[in-house]
Amino acid sequence: MTEDLGTPVLDNHLHLDPRHGRGIEAVEEFARLGGTHLLVVNKPSWLLGVEPDEPDDFRAVFEETLETVAAATEVLPGRAWPVLGVHPGLISRLVDERDFSPEEARDLMRGGLEVASEYVADGDALALKSGRPHYDVSDAVWAASNAVTRRAFELGADRDCAVQLHTEATEDLTDLAAVAEEVGLDPSRVVKHYAAGELAGVTPSVMSDKDRLERAAETGEPFLMETDFVDDPDRPGMVLGPKTVPRRVRWLLEEGYDEAVRRAHVETPAAVYGIDTEATLEGGGS
Repeated sequence: MTEDLGTPVLDNHLHLDPRHGRGIEAVEEFARLGGTHLLVVNKPSWLLGVEPDEPDDFRAVFEETLETVAAATEVLPGRAWPVLGVHPGLISRLVDERDFSPEEARDLMRGGLEVASEYVADGDALALKSGRPHYDVSDAVWAASNAVTRRAFELGADRDCAVQLHTEATEDLTDLAAVAEEVGLDPSRVVKHYAAGELAGVTPSVMSDKDRLERAAETGEPFLMETDFVDDPDRPGMVLGPKTVPRRVRWLLEEGYDEAVRRAHVETPAAVYGIDTEATLEGGGS
């Protein structure tokens, strides 16, 4: 039996891997607990066996993600959307393991984002994904990563889409908000995934533990909810499982945070991505 929480329930950032992980079974579990919508981010290219030499090599990763999203939509009361891009950790693989210079890695990753943006332009993907390493790197790699992120913002402005970011743990991304503004992308359409309950500069996608969510609910500011489920059988406890967002929505409603639930699952998705989670539950809309 499927639980109805009386609201759209969106997990803003998770990965699905039907080849190696639970795939659509995880989506069914999410839906059974009351989940309705998913933003499915392509897995890092190397985890799908792709070691790119040129931008077009990323297409195999993106195409596999689109197929998975279509299958997920089949079992959801609402739908799933793809978020495509290049994981910022790729730069370390290219530089440390494949002898790319930071500049060569930068150019390949920017090219991969340009390919991802074609899917957005064609209406096949909702948003882009980019960012910079969350661990210590050399100054040259940091500069290259920031240049990649800037290109993602330029493409987001050009394609009129949001950009999800993987970054260092921080509650202040005003530096990247300023870069987004410089290139014509509204910083509210930049989303930091794996965020704490408060974040300056851009929109937080809050990891769905109770402490972080309570902080986010209390701020009155726009936020999203996520698990960062990685769908990797070798790392089962790595992040939160697919049941988490529906369970936390139920908890927020029980605690009287109805307005915050609407903010995270209806208002912020509409403002950031231009999606209507209510209309898509009724079988229409975008």
